Amino acid sequence: MSSHVVVLAAGQGTRMRTTLPKVLHRLAGLALIEHVLRAASSLSPASVVVVVGHQADRVKAGLDGRADLAFAQQSDQRGTGHALMQTAPHLGNKRGTLVVLSGDVPLIRADTLQRLVATHESAGAAMTVVTATVDRPYGYGRIVRTEGALARVVEERDASDEQRRIKEINSGIYAFDLEPLFDALETIPTAGSVNEIYLPGLVTRYRREGRAVETISVDDPNEVRGINSQTELAEVKRIVRQSKNEELMAEGVTIEDPATTYIDADVTVGADTVVHPGVILEGRTHIGARCELHAGVRIVDSTLGDDVLVRNHCVIERASVGSQSRVGPFAHLRPDTEVGRDARIGNFVETKKTTLGDGSKASHLTYLGDATIGTGVNVGAGTITCNYDGTHKHPTTIGDRVFIGSGTELVAPVTLGDDAYVGAGSTITEDVPTGALGVARGRQVNKEGWVASRGSSGRRDD
Repeated sequence: MSSHVVVLAAGQGTRMRTTLPKVLHRLAGLALIEHVLRAASSLSPASVVVVVGHQADRVKAGLDGRADLAFAQQSDQRGTGHALMQTAPHLGNKRGTLVVLSGDVPLIRADTLQRLVATHESAGAAMTVVTATVDRPYGYGRIVRTEGALARVVEERDASDEQRRIKEINSGIYAFDLEPLFDALETIPTAGSVNEIYLPGLVTRYRREGRAVETISVDDPNEVRGINSQTELAEVKRIVRQSKNEELMAEGVTIEDPATTYIDADVTVGADTVVHPGVILEGRTHIGARCELHAGVRIVDSTLGDDVLVRNHCVIERASVGSQSRVGPFAHLRPDTEVGRDARIGNFVETKKTTLGDGSKASHLTYLGDATIGTGVNVGAGTITCNYDGTHKHPTTIGDRVFIGSGTELVAPVTLGDDAYVGAGSTITEDVPTGALGVARGRQVNKEGWVASRGSSGRRDD
């Protein structure tokens, strides 16, 4: 049978207290709803429909890179059943199994969804409900069973004192047989003060009609945990972060202090790498084997080769660093920086849109922007590529084996040929040919007796 997926993402999420739609809040580098969609992809569904409502355009824009999605609009939020009814134009003529997920339940596992579909289809059920047993079931619908079988779901507000003591809860994740579904949705009675339509109402209807209603339970209640507040989001972030750290440590990565190490879901780290406290690895960062990341390092969407050392408090964004290179401390590699093999980026060096060749080094207090730098180059302390004229950015090109003295300003556009030397303190405005020495600085003048001529020692007591 073909499977289809609907993700409910129309709610406002008022308890989050932000203007950002709840399903777009970030968890381990991904929007909450992206975690749900990734789990759903394990089913290889024939279609995926996202139900949007509050800030619909913003949610769609947040999923703009997903060409496999269709969207249904729930302009008036009147419950989960009403939300599913809005998908009828996409699914009303389809057959097979429909899996309904919530966009704010990001920890649902792919193997749980596969087990849900397998159980549902093998039982020939009209509806299958994912349940969990929790210590604190407040706020959840309770699973009421008769002789072990699901009889109905009772919402918290409608439950008796005895039913409130039930710890098995409805997760809000379901599988449905599509054939009877949309006709049945039209007959669910409204509930609550605002006359909402809830999917658990189908349990009672299907049982009355003699249709099979099944359940599966998850062992870890966190898997079906919804996020409704900033506190709950922070708690789930802690769970995901610990899980990612444990995954990497099982693969041979040393994490000195997992409690202060933040690593996103799509980050990869090679074996024998050591991660010190306070490190943040974001996005699609790849760290090679046998690297060492010192305290306070933040790396975003970047690639590090093997045996790279990044010293304390460096920031690396959308950059690449070749194997056996050294970076920092206090260095900033901005986007489109490419550092070659066995290169050195040192204290308080900033790079942007710059290539630094194999074996080259910029060790101190330097800015390199829009520069192409060859192999074996020494960039002296305090060197600046003056790449911006107030209107346009201009390139600096530095050949192989060039030596640049300290305190040099390279006013772009400018080219330094292979094996060129630049004298310390120079302001270079013209190209330096291959093998030449470029010096551009004012002539020093010493005025003998100048201090005595002032009638004092020349010093002031401030």
